[in-house]
Amino acid sequence: MKVLHIIPSISPVRGGPSQAVLEIVSALCNLDIEAEIVTTNDNGNSLLDVPLCSKTQYQQIPVWFFPRFSPSIHSFREFAFSSQLTSWLWRNITNYDLLHIHAIFSYPSTIAMYIARLKNIPYICRPLGQLCQWSLQQSYQKKQAYLSLIEKANLNGSQVLHFTSEQEKQEAANLNLECPSFILPHGIAIPTQIPEARSKLRHQLQVRENEPIILFLSRLHHKKGLNYLIPALGKVTHQSFTFVLAGNGDAEYEIEIEKMLHQYNIYNRTHRVGFVEGEYKNLLLQGADIFALTSFSENFGIAVLEALGAGIPALVTPGVALSSVLKQERIGYITDLDINAITSSIEYCLNNLPELKHKGDRARQVILEQYTWDKIATKMSKIYQTILNNQNLTNY
Repeated sequence: MKVLHIIPSISPVRGGPSQAVLEIVSALCNLDIEAEIVTTNDNGNSLLDVPLCSKTQYQQIPVWFFPRFSPSIHSFREFAFSSQLTSWLWRNITNYDLLHIHAIFSYPSTIAMYIARLKNIPYICRPLGQLCQWSLQQSYQKKQAYLSLIEKANLNGSQVLHFTSEQEKQEAANLNLECPSFILPHGIAIPTQIPEARSKLRHQLQVRENEPIILFLSRLHHKKGLNYLIPALGKVTHQSFTFVLAGNGDAEYEIEIEKMLHQYNIYNRTHRVGFVEGEYKNLLLQGADIFALTSFSENFGIAVLEALGAGIPALVTPGVALSSVLKQERIGYITDLDINAITSSIEYCLNNLPELKHKGDRARQVILEQYTWDKIATKMSKIYQTILNNQNLTNY
C-alpha cells in the first residue's frame, strides 16, 4: 500500500496538526506502509532550509518539499501557492494508491484534491477543523465563495472525510456534504517521565517549591481565548500561583498579550517562555499542576492531549473538542467561555491540588491505553485497506 500525505506545511510554527502528520506517517512506516509527505517549505513568515523538489529524509520521514510562493502580501503568502508542487502532483499522483489530504482553503490541499479527481485517485480529506462554525465565520465571504467555486466539490469527491472528534463531525454536518466520514483522533508520543519534574521546573522558574503552576502551551492566536483566561487569572491574584505562557504568534498579537498581562496585574507572576519543544516542553508539561486552554474552537486540541499524557489534568472550554473526553474519563475540568466561570474553576483547582494530582495520574493512564501513535496508526491502516477494498467504514 502506497499512501501520499499532502499538507501545506509541516513547520513547527504551524502548531500541532502539522506535527501530527509527521507522527502518523512515522507510525505508518513502522507498519510497513509506504507513506510519504508532500508539502511546501513554508515556515510562517520565513522558509524552511530544506532540499527542494526531491525526496528527503526529514526527521527520519520521507518528505517532498516544494518552494512556496512568498510575496510580501501576507494573505497570498499564507495561501502557500507552489507551481512546482502542482507540476509534480500532475506527473506523479498516479504512483500512489491513496491520498490523505490535510487542511482545506489552502493551495496545496485544494490542487491535490482537484488533480486526484481528474485522475481518479481515491483520497481522504482531513479538514483540520476548518469546517467548524467558528472557523467558517472567519473571513466568511471569502470562505463561502471558495467553498462554492471548488472546495465543496473537492470535499464531496473524497472517498471519506477524516474528523478527529465527534464535535468536529457534528459541526461539519451543517454543510450537508454528500461524502461519508469517520472519526479517528490524533495520537501522541508519550515522553519519558522526568524524575522530580515538579521540583526541577520550580527551580528553573525560581519560584517556591510548593508554588502552583498554571500552564498555557499553544499557538498564540485570538481564538485561544487568552482574552478570557488572563482577566480570570487577574481575579485570583489573592492566591499564590505562577502562570507560564508558552507559545508564539503574530507580533501584533503578542504585544496585545503583553498589555493584558499588565492590565490585569499578573505580569510579575507570568513567565513568557516563547515557543518550546523537546526536553523543556516536557518539563513544563510534567512539572505544572494544571493545563489551561480556554479556546473559542478546537477541532481536537493536541496540546491538551500532550498535557494529559504528561500526567496533568486540563481546564478547557466546551469549544475544545476533547472536553467530552475530559468529562467522560474524569481527567479534567470544563468551564464556560466566561471570565467569571473561568475564575471560579481556577480557584477550585488552586484549592484542590491533591485532586489535580489524582486526575493527572488517571489522565496519563487513559492516554497510554487509547491515544498512542501505534494504536492510532493501526486503526488508520485498517481504514486505508477498507477504502481500497471499496468496503463501508461501519466501525468508525
